[in-house]
Amino acid sequence: MPVFLYTLLFFHHLDAKAENTLCQMMGDPKYPLLSMDGDITIGGLFSIHSLETLTSTDFTQKPHLMACSSVNLRDFRIAQTMTFAIEEINRNETLLPNVSVGYKIYDSCASRLSSVSATMALMNNHEITAGQSCNGETPIHAIIGESESSATVILSRTTGPFKIPVISHSATCECLSNRKDYPSFFRTIASDYHQSRALAKIVKHFGWSWVGAVNSDNDYGNNGMAIFLNTAHEEGICVEYTEKFYRTQPEKLQKVVNIIKQSTAKVIVAFLTGFEMNNLLEQLNIENITGLQMIGVEAWITAKKLITPKSFRVLGGSLGFSVKKIDIEGFSDYITKAFWDTTFPCSHNDENSSQYAFNCSKYQDLLVFKNDNDDVPEQRYISNVYKAVYAVAHALHSLLKCKENIGCEKGLTIQPQQVVEALKKVNFTVKFGDHVWFDSTGGAVAQYEVVNWQQDSDGSIQFKAVGYYDASLPPDQRFVLNTGNIIWTGGQLQKPRSVCSESCPPGTRKAGQKGRPVCCYDCIPCADGEISNETDSNNCMQCPGEFWSNAEKNKCVLKAVEFLSFTEVMGIVLVFFSLFGVGITVLVTVLFYSKKDTPIVKANNSELSFLLLFSLTLCFLCSLTFIGRPTEWSCMLRHTAFGITFVLCISCVLGKTIVVLMAFKATLPGSNVMKWFGPVQQRLSVLAFTLIQVLICVLWLTISPPFPYKNMKYYKEKIILECSLGSAVGFSAVLGYVGLLALLCFILAFLARTLPDNFNEAKFITFSMLIFCAVWITFIPSYVSSPGKFTVAVEIFAIFASSFGLLFCIFAPKCYIIMFRPEQNTKQHMMGKTQIKSN
Repeated sequence: MPVFLYTLLFFHHLDAKAENTLCQMMGDPKYPLLSMDGDITIGGLFSIHSLETLTSTDFTQKPHLMACSSVNLRDFRIAQTMTFAIEEINRNETLLPNVSVGYKIYDSCASRLSSVSATMALMNNHEITAGQSCNGETPIHAIIGESESSATVILSRTTGPFKIPVISHSATCECLSNRKDYPSFFRTIASDYHQSRALAKIVKHFGWSWVGAVNSDNDYGNNGMAIFLNTAHEEGICVEYTEKFYRTQPEKLQKVVNIIKQSTAKVIVAFLTGFEMNNLLEQLNIENITGLQMIGVEAWITAKKLITPKSFRVLGGSLGFSVKKIDIEGFSDYITKAFWDTTFPCSHNDENSSQYAFNCSKYQDLLVFKNDNDDVPEQRYISNVYKAVYAVAHALHSLLKCKENIGCEKGLTIQPQQVVEALKKVNFTVKFGDHVWFDSTGGAVAQYEVVNWQQDSDGSIQFKAVGYYDASLPPDQRFVLNTGNIIWTGGQLQKPRSVCSESCPPGTRKAGQKGRPVCCYDCIPCADGEISNETDSNNCMQCPGEFWSNAEKNKCVLKAVEFLSFTEVMGIVLVFFSLFGVGITVLVTVLFYSKKDTPIVKANNSELSFLLLFSLTLCFLCSLTFIGRPTEWSCMLRHTAFGITFVLCISCVLGKTIVVLMAFKATLPGSNVMKWFGPVQQRLSVLAFTLIQVLICVLWLTISPPFPYKNMKYYKEKIILECSLGSAVGFSAVLGYVGLLALLCFILAFLARTLPDNFNEAKFITFSMLIFCAVWITFIPSYVSSPGKFTVAVEIFAIFASSFGLLFCIFAPKCYIIMFRPEQNTKQHMMGKTQIKSN
């Protein structure tokens, strides 16, 4: 218990001592580079020098403040812009009319250590005020700065807990848009979200699908490159390599240069700050690496310090996005006269300045620019600083309840958080016409110029505007490029190509290479029946059913239609044989007609012979219906005409065979069989047999007739135009009936072949039927196996073979006797042999 009481008393003593603690400065104070007192104070933090010299630490004495060198002209002009804007506001009778605005501008020397030191100095007074306790209030109302994103992240994180508003003119890292982490951060420049996406758009616009990417290894480069890579992936752009380095990492820089040297990409997206870009440029010059198309960002694309006698060899033709160039009226005159006369600390003698212990030797490197304003037209961030200062002024104007002709309530205590809320509501237009307001992330609208490194006739390098990007416009109007005004890498007029694989022409498709990005592919010709009608097609399209790919595989054309035509060689040959068969048959008919009264013609019923010759003529002619383009009528005609004519033909042959048999029976004693099979009965039998086939054909045509059919199953590349049977049963019935009659005729003729007669016609009928049946038996497998028009040709060949077989086997012997053995064409000779045998 006593121990517990002593502990309570000890902590109570410490608490009481803390309440009475006076503000004490630890270490030497850090003084601003430029300052001016005022009722309200705006802080500034810029990298006016770019190199910092660290003093040696031997721990024997107190370290000195770090020394800065190498003037960064761009940030020096930015500091001058801030003082110019503040002096302009102080002269303004409507904006903060009775309130004077002061400033404290610190030099961060492009160093994180100096940046933190300067930030702490801004947040605290450097004067040691005796007898006063710490009140926790900051002497400044807002901070303008820094120039780089990483330094701004440090600044914003340091000031964030105290709600001190930070307004940057050039920190573009998308990470700073996070209002949870940076609730009091604002900027008068757009986030890199827009620039990174626009970089991908410009690469896509010029057809570069194979690029390299290099970025600064800091918040600015890493966040910007991440957005670019995501957008590039969405746009189908492949990144061969993505490397990063920081200005203090020469070994990583050398690695980057080696990768660039070995790569095949001819376009490099360089998301670098001016410092890293300068280092990369020097190394590329040393390695003599040229011919690369650089795509840059606002941080370096218009940096004057990159212009050297050798830089155009590497950066000539570079394209990139830059902040709009705006001329602020009166600024050029200000930086050559008023600034040095009234603002620069070493330009006047002031006893009060002694307290800052100014050592004017530190400013000698700045005095070089006293009468120089040639670079002002190319300074692109000064308008952003100008707008940032005016944004703070307008926010304070509303907080101090300033009214025209009355003034502001100067006695009001303004907390930093109030300034933050007021900045969210500012909405005004500056004198050069730009509208100033902050979106929900504290940023400004993305508006960029597209600039191109070009060389004038006098050898000077100019940053020529060749387009613009404006996120405030509709999506289809945001990005505009004047390609005709662009000079490409090495001063060339021809746009460089940068692809992993050349474009696949129409007729081919892309096939990815295993283990490589999607932009690396082989061009594979489309398969037969497939096409691609555009460049770099991922897939080939199948042609519709009646179409087929052309030879180039880039267009679907109608498939070739195949049928047995009258104009082709095969068709002409078949027509010739058809007409030849008709001619031979007609000659035989004429011969028989001229010898109709001779015994050999009268034998076995001359009427059947003439009817047989007529049917054979029809058989030869029906083959013509199989030639030519199939139509509905030709399809119905060809099979029915074939079936009927052949039945008529076989019926006549069958009648002649029966006559032979009946004639032999009639010679037997007491036989009167011929009266049952006389000429009338023969005609009726032929008619009856033929009518049965006609009836079969009528039923076939009525129920399911043949019709033209486009057969696309046998060949993929062409259409076989053929006659579909309609009903396979009907076709089988027609052929089966013909085959039945032919078989019956063959059997009867075979039985009659040995009948005694000096001229036994049954022998020749038997042989003709043997040929007929053999032809049509072999026809079936040939018909099934023959493709396209050859199917029709086989059927015609079968018709010819069977018809010529009947014609020659039955009529050739008779014609031979008529023409060459007329002495045998007598009744005595015809009957003589029979008489001899009967004896």
